[in-house]
Amino acid sequence: MTVGILLVSHNNIGTELINTARQMLSCCPLPTKVISIQTKDNPEAIRLEMDEDLKKLDQGHGILILTDMFGSTPSNIACAVSDRTDIRVVSGLNLPMLIRVLNYPALNLEELEIKALTGGQEGVVRCHHTGYSRK
Repeated sequence: MTVGILLVSHNNIGTELINTARQMLSCCPLPTKVISIQTKDNPEAIRLEMDEDLKKLDQGHGILILTDMFGSTPSNIACAVSDRTDIRVVSGLNLPMLIRVLNYPALNLEELEIKALTGGQEGVVRCHHTGYSRK
């Protein structure tokens, strides 16, 4: 079972995150693609590009789309395709989220969606002089 991963972000955020994850893990265990959106880009053209990327990533087990910020252009474009039952969209992309997803390549789409949410949330901590705490 292999879920495809599509990162949709502003500028090069997604590219830098996937490059860092590959360095940390020494590989990329799931098929991934990055769409980097610039301010000058046409949202409809990006949507068409996304449709093509989804076809290429689809191996029959669904696609998890990770976007950098809910309500922004990358998220809005991703949400436009989320009416498909084999696509999940999670916004708030960060490195802990991506690493968590890539560490569980055998999970199904629903389980990976949960890993993305928990990885992103648990990766946000407050550091102070007596240790750290999760908020």
